[in-house]
Amino acid sequence: MPLVSGLVPSRFLTLTAHLVIVITIFWSRENNVRASLPLECTLQDYEKQDTEMVVALSVTLGLFAVELAGFLSGVSMFNNAQSLLSIAAHASAAITLLFFLFEQWDGSQYWWIFAFCSALPAAVEILLFISVFGLKKKPL
Repeated sequence: MPLVSGLVPSRFLTLTAHLVIVITIFWSRENNVRASLPLECTLQDYEKQDTEMVVALSVTLGLFAVELAGFLSGVSMFNNAQSLLSIAAHASAAITLLFFLFEQWDGSQYWWIFAFCSALPAAVEILLFISVFGLKKKPL
């Protein structure tokens, strides 16, 4: 039982930290958008890159909704494998996104962080949700 009691708060805290950093990047994305562009660029290039960043951050927020729904509903709250995956992914994302934010990395780097640290745990969360609610057979 000590493992479970330590995993649940750790998972919640790393998920919350990742969420706060994504919201912070959403508010201050201008520097990362500019880092993605050459020195000489048009307003259209800037708007295109800004739109790409807004889409990436918005999809990330949507995946947070999926993970928080699964977590807070209890579907995966006490699943040790999902908790460990989620803790590792969101802790890695929090650290990496802090570098992304402070060192003004190119916006294309965000997609790699997104794939491994947001999409992967959300996909596993969806699979857990399907396994819990989707396979119930109706009696004959």
